[in-house]
Amino acid sequence: MKIFPAIDIKNKKCVRLLKGNFDNQTIYDQSPYDQALKYKEAGLFNLHIVDLDGALSGELVNLSIIENIIKRLDISIEIGGGIRSIDKIKAYVDIGVDKVILGSAAIKDPNFLRQACETFEEKIALGLDVWKGKLSVSGWKETTNQTAEDYLKEVNSYGFSRVIYTDIDRDGTKTEPNIKETLNIAKISSVPVIVSGGVSSIEDIKKIKMLNQFNIEGVIVGKAIYDGDINLNELKKLENA
Repeated sequence: MKIFPAIDIKNKKCVRLLKGNFDNQTIYDQSPYDQALKYKEAGLFNLHIVDLDGALSGELVNLSIIENIIKRLDISIEIGGGIRSIDKIKAYVDIGVDKVILGSAAIKDPNFLRQACETFEEKIALGLDVWKGKLSVSGWKETTNQTAEDYLKEVNSYGFSRVIYTDIDRDGTKTEPNIKETLNIAKISSVPVIVSGGVSSIEDIKKIKMLNQFNIEGVIVGKAIYDGDINLNELKKLENA
């Protein structure tokens, strides 16, 4: 199982949002680079990064920060946030990003998702962010009328290499992940699925680790690390167990 420590970047700082609310954020002292270094030193080499500035603006605001992390630390990164064109995907692929996460742009225009998957083979991850059962877009500020299941059935053959399922209502809350709905997505998905949102403890990680036979590839862990609820060394041991 892969464990993805999370780094959300806003105004060049690490932050965590509560349920995706930009007005309810916790700002941490560590720079994104220093936080990534801490993860690498603990032996965790897969990072989940979200450019929150990009999610709001549609621009690659923190491209240089992400490039610096990749070049200096040589770790695997999946990146999301405001990626709405082929050129922006290429910019990330060119600096060595492992997976580019498409969310809002892919949901609003499935043909864009298809084109991206065809152009960048094995480089595209599909982000399904859900609020109260419906897909959310535009930095989680808009909720659609479409379920994640219905959308995934529509695009399942397009060629993305990973699905990231986030329950927004649990994101940043440390109330435990929505395993039931993630498993429903995993049953449908043609590719492995990542659990995201609500992880609170090592016990949550252990439960997810037992689901690898159900098309669950890994888990994203954010606030529980920053708040000290999960020890990085213990996390690494569990990843290798």
